[in-house]
Amino acid sequence: MPVYNEEARVAGAIKQALDVDYPCEVELVVVDDGSRDGTAEIVARVDDPRVGVFSHPRNRGKGAAIRTAAENATGEYMVILDADLEYDPEDIPRLLEPVLDGRATVVYGNRSFGSHSSFSFWYVMGNKAVTTAANVLFNCYLGDLETCFKLMPVALYRSLDVRSQGFGMEAEVTGKLLRRRVRPYEVPINYRARTREEGKKITWRDGVEAFWILARERARRVN
Repeated sequence: MPVYNEEARVAGAIKQALDVDYPCEVELVVVDDGSRDGTAEIVARVDDPRVGVFSHPRNRGKGAAIRTAAENATGEYMVILDADLEYDPEDIPRLLEPVLDGRATVVYGNRSFGSHSSFSFWYVMGNKAVTTAANVLFNCYLGDLETCFKLMPVALYRSLDVRSQGFGMEAEVTGKLLRRRVRPYEVPINYRARTREEGKKITWRDGVEAFWILARERARRVN
């Protein structure tokens, strides 16, 4: 769970994540990414043996926070969960089902956007444009590249060597998986986007970066 300036939501997000009835043992790795509000103090007070807390002295971006989390995770599989409450942790067991029954190794949560669940028209169109670009470049058919819910083996994530510091990590992860011919299995999930006033951080610049990253990964040779 990457966290940055989420003092109003992080306690609730952690509680929701831990309250889920998972079909396996879990750990929650929380990385405070240089928050300047009271987030660090709130996270430090969490008293649960399933929770590990790490911090960056300054803000480095979502990709950097997830890299720190993956480096310190001790489990076999990982799934990314933001602290903004846009995603419902109750959907995580649904992502685990295809893995537990042997149908998949990598699973993405596919959001269905509607008037009650979208941040704005242009946000949804930007997401669709980036996803379409990945489908064209890699000749696949993903429904939601930018989804936060990406579940995969921790060892696989580490092997991808994701270097994007910010939101570009979403495109980099997907581009590197597709270049390896790993096609994510998708399952429908719930989603409710928050507004700028509520702290929405992603911007159009992140969309432009995602296009560039996808093109870069498509041009690279398979390792």
